[in-house]
Amino acid sequence: MRLFGSSGVRGLVGAELTPTLAAKVGMAVGTFTKAGRVLVARDTRTSSLMLENALVSGLQSCGAKVYCLGVAPTPVLAYLTRVLGADAGVMITASHNPPEYNGIKLFDGTGMAYGDEHQEEIERLVMYENFRLADWQNIGEITPVNETSTYIKMVLESVQLKKRWQVVVDPGCGATSQIAPVIFKRLGCKVIAVNAQPDGFFPGRSPEPSAESLQGLAETVKALGADVGVAYDGDGDRVAFVDENGIFVNLDRILAAYASYAIKKSRGKDRLVVTNVEASMCVERTVEPLGGRVVRVKVGDVYVAEAVKKFDAVFGGEPCGAWIHPQHHYCPDGILSSTLLLKALEDEDKRLSEFVAHVPVFQVLRRNIRCRNEIKHAVIERAADHLKASFPDCRDLSTVDGVRLTFEDGWVLVRASGTEPLVRLTVEGESLKVAEKIMEKAANVIANVLEDFER
Repeated sequence: MRLFGSSGVRGLVGAELTPTLAAKVGMAVGTFTKAGRVLVARDTRTSSLMLENALVSGLQSCGAKVYCLGVAPTPVLAYLTRVLGADAGVMITASHNPPEYNGIKLFDGTGMAYGDEHQEEIERLVMYENFRLADWQNIGEITPVNETSTYIKMVLESVQLKKRWQVVVDPGCGATSQIAPVIFKRLGCKVIAVNAQPDGFFPGRSPEPSAESLQGLAETVKALGADVGVAYDGDGDRVAFVDENGIFVNLDRILAAYASYAIKKSRGKDRLVVTNVEASMCVERTVEPLGGRVVRVKVGDVYVAEAVKKFDAVFGGEPCGAWIHPQHHYCPDGILSSTLLLKALEDEDKRLSEFVAHVPVFQVLRRNIRCRNEIKHAVIERAADHLKASFPDCRDLSTVDGVRLTFEDGWVLVRASGTEPLVRLTVEGESLKVAEKIMEKAANVIANVLEDFER
């Protein structure tokens, strides 16, 4: 049984994710922490309170001391888990997924998301129901806490702005609805808030901040002549931006631009940033000329966080808008990221469109190939040698997450879908012609390997 994906437990409420499962996860965390102190928060989804109640009951039944934050963004929960000295943090959220989904994300006492080892231990406890239940007089207590001001203080101490920025903030009716506008106002910004009423049906837009879902934000920024538009996903660990012209800023390009800024600001000897295998090669093209180095890891913010800590990186991020600032904590933090970006714009004396202007644009192609779930991982494994033989000009081959081949003028990534019977191909090239050539050759390799399996 696999409970955990790349970002915690996630599923359709009432089908894959039920109160029964939430209670078992709570019992597993209570057992794993040996009845420790556990901080719990939730996003605004209609099912979040129900699942929180079930999870908290599970924690109590194993004697854990539970501290409930109520509705709060994931990075706030993660930061406070460490600052308040809790043994674990639990966030009820499905992040950017539609409202019918929910999830459970776990953090250790350092405020970092549970890695594979901890997740596997929780899964074993749930599977075998090997819970350490407390007797009746030692059932855990619940204490409501309101410590968001501690997080706000951290942001305000980390960022001081000189300019009075005009910012349109779009929390998307999610967990940042109340805290994000407050922080920008206290930083001295002129704030216009849209979709800032907490609502688990997400009536304003999709919880995922994309070019499509942020068309309304883009129009508002342009109509008001604002400096920047800022939008978060359902739980606030991701951020997306609209520039002063009302144009959605490409997520890979803004990641690369901020990564290069972080390299320029760093004074360490090993100036390094971390991203995942799916991010654009524009990250290397902007970071390496500055003497920086890029480390690529599996898709999933926990893997980025682990590598940031391991390599003492100055910055880490994924092109979904999940950015990690290790000077503050190891959880992707949309609110902190957006305030730090304004500081970067001040430092560089640039508008947002100018900040990303130096980042090159490359052509990206994607293709899905049907492949039975039971063989898709074996297909990827066997494809590695065939791909290497078909691309003799390959400069680097990585198997950290699927198979990724890097060339002088592009790259190809072949991965098994985590949820569907598919093999996914992603290609990036310096031109469309280069990208198409790489895609056709890679797709033929996968088709031939699949044929061998089906014989």
